[in-house]
Amino acid sequence: MLHRHARAAGAAVAAAGALLVAGLSGSASAGVRPVPPTAPGAARTMRTADAPPALLRAMRRDLGLTAPQARHRLVNEAEAGATAGRLRVALGARFAGAWVRGAESGTLAVATTDARDAAAIRARGARAVVVRHSLASLDAAKGRLDRAAGRHATTDTPVWYVDVRTNALVVQAVRPAAVRPLLAAAGVDPALVRSVKSAERPRPLYDLRGGDAYYIDGSTRCSIGFPVTRGTQQGFASAGHCGRAGSTTTGANRVAQGTFQASVFPGNDMSWVATDGNWTATPYVNGSSAQVTGSTQATVGASVCRSGSTTGWHCGTVQQLNSSVTYQEGTVSGVTRTSVCAEPGDSGGSFISGSQAQGVTSGGSGDCTSGGTTFFQPVNPILQSYGLTLKTTASGPGDPGDPGNPGGTWSAGTVYQAGDTVTYGGAGNRCLQGHQAQPGWEPPNVPALWQRV
Repeated sequence: MLHRHARAAGAAVAAAGALLVAGLSGSASAGVRPVPPTAPGAARTMRTADAPPALLRAMRRDLGLTAPQARHRLVNEAEAGATAGRLRVALGARFAGAWVRGAESGTLAVATTDARDAAAIRARGARAVVVRHSLASLDAAKGRLDRAAGRHATTDTPVWYVDVRTNALVVQAVRPAAVRPLLAAAGVDPALVRSVKSAERPRPLYDLRGGDAYYIDGSTRCSIGFPVTRGTQQGFASAGHCGRAGSTTTGANRVAQGTFQASVFPGNDMSWVATDGNWTATPYVNGSSAQVTGSTQATVGASVCRSGSTTGWHCGTVQQLNSSVTYQEGTVSGVTRTSVCAEPGDSGGSFISGSQAQGVTSGGSGDCTSGGTTFFQPVNPILQSYGLTLKTTASGPGDPGDPGNPGGTWSAGTVYQAGDTVTYGGAGNRCLQGHQAQPGWEPPNVPALWQRV
């Protein structure tokens, strides 16, 4: 966590169908339901064509891409996420994770614990990887580590996460000898774990529009994550370490702005601020043409970009989901580990993939001169915990029109996780990718997000 005190204070893409991962929208395989031929593609659902120019420029700089490669990458990542979601449903308990690779994210790999699934995975255009441990078993082991962190010192083992690419629970250790006592305290089988020696000691990145500066109690500076609403109340989501409930905020222009309504840190790193009537929530990041159209979670290996009030736009890739990191103040779990750099004052700022909100900057190590690692608190748990609605542009790819009264349990504004089931119009549907539902994203309209069951 990096503090930035007040006295130190100082983004068009090609059509969605331009390039798809070979075979990702091909014929269905055993256990995977086909997508209706008239249904909108995942890239259209995720509105990759709305990625802001500033984000695309940062992708070119930080990922070494040409402009066409950056546009193609976003399309491929959207399609890969939808395919991975369908395969996750089909494989069930045998699913062991998915990730993309290549300059344009042109290859999707899907892991399974059963070699008999390989043909079905390849039939969807993905590379099949047969591994020993399921994602569920690795996540369960990580959960035991998370719980043990509350009663066992983890300052010498500050980071742990499930790495689907190596099929292991990875523990980063400043002092490798500290790993075994932690595993023993958590009751985790060492066979599931890979220990990595690292000198990193992450810290939260202290110091509002997504990426804009705001000041807390006239002292420290942070960055707005994403504008939100709660009923008629407007505000924004940010990092929990930026302020406590009751702390007051002023905007980048030093005008009175709002008050922290809720905050959690450590454990998680989330908060939300209710603003006064002079402030209006918008679906923009950094006050440019960067627009937020949803909150669909990106796949491991996917590009992700961050906007903060200190360093502006920087990009990298999603390294691991559901990571845990120990700061001086305590352990934070459920964060996403990335290769994006950040510096003091960037805390709370927006992480976004294409036009999909991902989370708010938490902390990390390194800087934007030498490079570094940064963690973000995913945005969907913030929305769910506080009953917030992400401020987005117009509705999704479907035309909500007048849906009449189709009936069912699906509801706009609800945060859904992969595997959740709802009914809509008399039919059952299973969620393929985590997201907050919004008008136009009814299950029949978005096969990238929902599969009929």
